Amino acid sequence: MPVALLISLGFWVAKLRVVTELGANDLTRLTFNVLAPSLLFHTMSEVHLEELNIQPILLYFFVALSIFSLVIALLGFSRRSTVLGLASTYSNTTMIGVPLIGLVYGAPGLVYLFTLISVHAIILLTTATVVLELSLLREQASGLNVGDIDSLNTWSTVAKALRNATLHPVPLPIIGGIIFSYFGWHLPQLIEQPIVWVGLAFSPLALMLVGISLYMSTNAKETGSGVNVGVSDSQASAALDAVMVNRLNATHTQSRWRVVGTLTFVKNIANPIIVLCIGHWVGVQGLALSVMVLAASMPIGANVFLFAQRYRVSQSEITIAVSVSTAAAMGTVPFVMWFAKSMN
Repeated sequence: MPVALLISLGFWVAKLRVVTELGANDLTRLTFNVLAPSLLFHTMSEVHLEELNIQPILLYFFVALSIFSLVIALLGFSRRSTVLGLASTYSNTTMIGVPLIGLVYGAPGLVYLFTLISVHAIILLTTATVVLELSLLREQASGLNVGDIDSLNTWSTVAKALRNATLHPVPLPIIGGIIFSYFGWHLPQLIEQPIVWVGLAFSPLALMLVGISLYMSTNAKETGSGVNVGVSDSQASAALDAVMVNRLNATHTQSRWRVVGTLTFVKNIANPIIVLCIGHWVGVQGLALSVMVLAASMPIGANVFLFAQRYRVSQSEITIAVSVSTAAAMGTVPFVMWFAKSMN
């Protein structure tokens, strides 16, 4: 499978130190800020708007918001349940979804994906922001310690989320391409051809960067301290206390990994299968359904960590879950594609 080969190539490029961590960061910025906008703009500028089908997009968000609400209902209304709900539904649609769907379904599939991407962050991140602010106010009113988080005006937070989601290297070229398509405008060939060439470089480089980031995350060095052999009675007592703390930490670690495993299963497998089943039930089929299912099977998007960090909740769980979900996608995405094909 070309996708797996490109990700593996990126992993070995990092392992052999062909690209350093600093170089990988520069390549990520180049890919996200230059290559992706070129591909997004050119693809959407070629779209026939009258042929766009909104029903698959509605299906995708119906499932996503339903899972988001269900997680909050099961865990209780709080910052933690909201962040975990977002992690269960927010896909890495750009850095992984675009190259993967582009290679599997080509330009027709990318049209459906780009239509989804144009509102993906605005809908899910804005919804999460409102719920997080409301849960924060509720926790503060209950006298819970929420640290030094500033209680922001909810609507100003929503406005900021909308602005950040719109003034962004992903939605702007999509909107620009739609405008060009609507009015029938075309760029001069001298300008359009380089944009096409730059856009073609996005998919292979983005997939290699996935492999590079996987190696960087799994090869992160942990610092530790040595253990002294000779100890006094007081030191022995302190060591006994440390053993108890370590046992508590082990229990906490097991709980953390249960959360990570559940998030990975819900995001990578349950989410796309639910989209597939409901899609068949309501009559969405063909390429449109295939793209929505594959988009739903993408691993957890990194924006979820930014929310966990901003609201100081479940940061370690989300950090691990993003990496595990991305690594697991090497196996879960082919499984979902096989399952969807067998149902069709």
